[in-house]
Amino acid sequence: METPGSQSSLHRANLERVVRAVRMAGSLTQAEIARSTGLSAATVSNIVRELKDGGTVEVTPTSAGGRRARSVSLSGDAGIVVGVDFGHSHLRVAVGNLAHQVLAEEAEPIDVDASAAEGFDRAERLVNRLIEATGIAPGKVIGVGLGVPGPIDVESGTLGSTAILPGWSGTNPSRALSERLGVPVYVDNDANLGALGELVWGSGQGATDLAYIKVASGVGAGLVISGQIYRGPGGTAGEIGHITLDEAGPVCRCGNRGCLETFTAAPYVLPLLRPSHGAELTMARVVRLAREGDPGCRRVIGDVGRHIGSGVANLCNLLNPSRVVLGGDLAEAGELVLGPIRESVSRYAIPSAARQLAIVPGTLGGRAEVLGALALVLSEMGDSTLLGGVRTAGAPVTA
Repeated sequence: METPGSQSSLHRANLERVVRAVRMAGSLTQAEIARSTGLSAATVSNIVRELKDGGTVEVTPTSAGGRRARSVSLSGDAGIVVGVDFGHSHLRVAVGNLAHQVLAEEAEPIDVDASAAEGFDRAERLVNRLIEATGIAPGKVIGVGLGVPGPIDVESGTLGSTAILPGWSGTNPSRALSERLGVPVYVDNDANLGALGELVWGSGQGATDLAYIKVASGVGAGLVISGQIYRGPGGTAGEIGHITLDEAGPVCRCGNRGCLETFTAAPYVLPLLRPSHGAELTMARVVRLAREGDPGCRRVIGDVGRHIGSGVANLCNLLNPSRVVLGGDLAEAGELVLGPIRESVSRYAIPSAARQLAIVPGTLGGRAEVLGALALVLSEMGDSTLLGGVRTAGAPVTA
């Protein structure tokens, strides 16, 4: 039996530190593990050897700085994780392993007016189909990450009021999907998962403080502070869409007037162009037409960018992030939207905060949220579950 402070308990703690570092990064060299954990090179070498013998990690030759090195990643046999993303009009599911490799991914349209039960039934079927397609036993699933387009109450786990899936308000998405799949389900809103996805796989790599801005049917922000998603005590941090820009402006779905969302989100922006561009216009088409030179679409995209920039300037003044990542269809507009955002930030943000800020487009597109759902499982799962094949009792400790 391990006792606190004993050699075996300290060794177990070191094992978990190494597994945690590799789990969050996907793969690391032994030198990188030593730097990120604070353990000595000798300790890391011994622990990696032990984890490899126990089947927890895989070690492959690589190079770092022109020198030979060994890359360490979690074993493909250690388990798989699943990401599920419910969007405005789609359901997307991805299956990945603990080495951050996506093994299968598929999206299908979904009726936003469908009941929550029907949505979860469809998610269950798609998850099971993709797991079967990978050829991996269902028992290997460690957990599921779930993204929903609305605020999640931290204490109750229920979905708050949302204009995108109004029939889902008050449901407990984690419990509903967990009962169907028989594994732990971790849930978060889509903006937070977009931030996680870009942080782990996309434009946010290497940043410790960033904001991910998603503009779609609503406007939200996922906030990363010191490398961790910041949700706030009630789970509603990042509601940048409800910053007031004009007290006499349009009435927002939240009940206030002139929120940022009423100047930038698709339900408010598209009606400006539909009389001249047709009733079937979408934000993706607006972006495409703007890039092709359409003057009306370019004007609207520029106006949206300036309004977003006002909200980003407020974030700069309050949180001083080093990077802002723009996600969703709007990111495809490139400098047509990023330029106006920077213009507003330069005008309204504290100069020192504006100088330190990089504003970049997301690189994951519509996959950001589902990949963030995979990252959510990887961040929430316990390390001890991965050490089943590693014998630690009485193991020596290397200083």
